[in-house]
Amino acid sequence: MKILVINGPNLNMLGIREPEIYGSFTLEDIEKELISYAAELDSNISLEFFQSNFEGEIVDKIQSALNCFDGIIINPAAYTHTSVAISDAVAAVGIKTVEVHLSNIYSREEFRHNSYIAPKCMGQVAGFSKTGYKMALLGLYEALK
Repeated sequence: MKILVINGPNLNMLGIREPEIYGSFTLEDIEKELISYAAELDSNISLEFFQSNFEGEIVDKIQSALNCFDGIIINPAAYTHTSVAISDAVAAVGIKTVEVHLSNIYSREEFRHNSYIAPKCMGQVAGFSKTGYKMALLGLYEALK
């Protein structure tokens, strides 16, 4: 089972960026924990990680997942609230996808309450910090096995 984990803009700054909202862990910390968790779930889970601050690169990565990955976990970050292009890419490939957010986007500024991506996904996890990635992986695993 191959899972692509995509992280959007500014997530490469975790550990530095607004630790009161996002915590003191890094994106590398999330990746290491997710690799360990995947091994606990099933030794046949393979993860690939991708991070970009550029919308087009994220769209390209989603499109390249077609016929290569069984599932996608995506934290589109700020593009959640603005990107029809990412939403269309998720819909186009038809791969089971879960949207993840470290913070509870619904308890923050009003503009963060709308996601263009979530309607194209099988689910959304928000507000559970880095544990949300494990929750997304578990949901995908259960849906795909």
